[in-house]
Amino acid sequence: MKKHIGFFILFLLLSFVGAGVQAQVQTIDKVVAVVGGNIILKSDIEMQYAQYLSEGNRDDPSVKCMILEQLLTNKLLTQQAVIDSIEVTEDEVDDNINNRLRYMTRQAGGQEQLEKFLNRSLLQYKEEMRPAVKEQLIAQKMQAKITEKTSVTPNEVKKFFERIPKDSLPNYNTEVEIGEVVVYPKLNKEEKQPFYDRAESLRRGIMAGDDFGTMARLYSQDPGSASSGGDLGFFDRNMMAKEFTAVAFRMKPGEISKVFETEFGFHFLQVLERRGEQVRARHILIGVKPNETSLERAKKHIDSIYTQVVEKKLPFSTAASLYSDNELSKYNGGMMLNAQNQQSRTTYIPVDQLDAADFSAIDTLKAGQYSKPFEFTDPQTKKVGYRFLYLKSKTEPHQASLERDYAKIKELAENDKLNRTVSEWFEERRKTTYIRIDDEFLTCSELKDWITPTVAQATDK
Repeated sequence: MKKHIGFFILFLLLSFVGAGVQAQVQTIDKVVAVVGGNIILKSDIEMQYAQYLSEGNRDDPSVKCMILEQLLTNKLLTQQAVIDSIEVTEDEVDDNINNRLRYMTRQAGGQEQLEKFLNRSLLQYKEEMRPAVKEQLIAQKMQAKITEKTSVTPNEVKKFFERIPKDSLPNYNTEVEIGEVVVYPKLNKEEKQPFYDRAESLRRGIMAGDDFGTMARLYSQDPGSASSGGDLGFFDRNMMAKEFTAVAFRMKPGEISKVFETEFGFHFLQVLERRGEQVRARHILIGVKPNETSLERAKKHIDSIYTQVVEKKLPFSTAASLYSDNELSKYNGGMMLNAQNQQSRTTYIPVDQLDAADFSAIDTLKAGQYSKPFEFTDPQTKKVGYRFLYLKSKTEPHQASLERDYAKIKELAENDKLNRTVSEWFEERRKTTYIRIDDEFLTCSELKDWITPTVAQATDK
């Protein structure tokens, strides 16, 4: 039996599908599949399909076949996980749910909008999600166990490459490996004082009777909450900066905090409501902006680092780990990762993925050279700083070859072997597991490997 790797990609995609949109689904429930001692209900499929539609996708009933295939997969994996004593902790479940809720809240445009769509509070939704999330995590652990000893030797990589027809070899565009050293300006206490004073002035005005929501709309520099009067909705201890959480969770509803600092600037907050291990609060943020003096200090600092690296007094990787302010790259020897292929942690980046400033900085460099330090603005945090880049390597457009692209070919070979390993496991388990699928889904092409003659006969009765 052959199975395409897309099957397992679907596993990851569906792991972010909500488990509790019952308010969106009106259906008479029935059992649509049985796997061993486990059942799958039609409502399980309809809930996930409703989420699929809510994301703006077109109505496509064939998607229900893929959803059922994934649910069958989960049931078979979790059934074996019980035998192998594979478990997940409640903390793992909580962390996973919290990550999902953060993602869903961003997608919905805020907690209030998400709760309106779900027609329930996030706390209620969180509890409804828990069984499905736990099952998914156990299934993922079981799949990881199946493949934990799967690896490829250099000889297997070579044979895999040789089996690819010449006219089917992948083509690679120009790729570069780039390192960076980043320095952000750091303000001293005296330079931060005006921003603290501004926040404190607003806080005192509110204590004297100014309306918190109005002041937040007018003056807060948090773009995500200012228009809502500073309201952040409910959050748990893992959803905010640790300094913010420390203040919010020790306060009582109605209290207004003193001004405190996080990486985003100076805040003060008011707790509006407590709900178990969640707090609803509103806040006002006054961001700290670098002045000319702090920018000049940062520029002199990065110029000094650059000089030491170029004059070979300090290895680039050491300079990055000691001085760079980018947490994502400094612990990787300063090397930037391919943002669109983070799972493989590859440092090879197609040049068409580079932003204009980075492309301009390395365009005329040769491998082993460094750009001059330049001012930049981080596209996500909007922080202004200085950086210089290191061009480690550059490959021109070419058809894949084993010599030039061994790492990529090895990754393809590993995926192929992982795919075959898991497919063989499923094939064996399906032969020894009772599986029944309702007539409604027997025409699904995705389920042909799950529908054995014995099952088909049983459903024809």
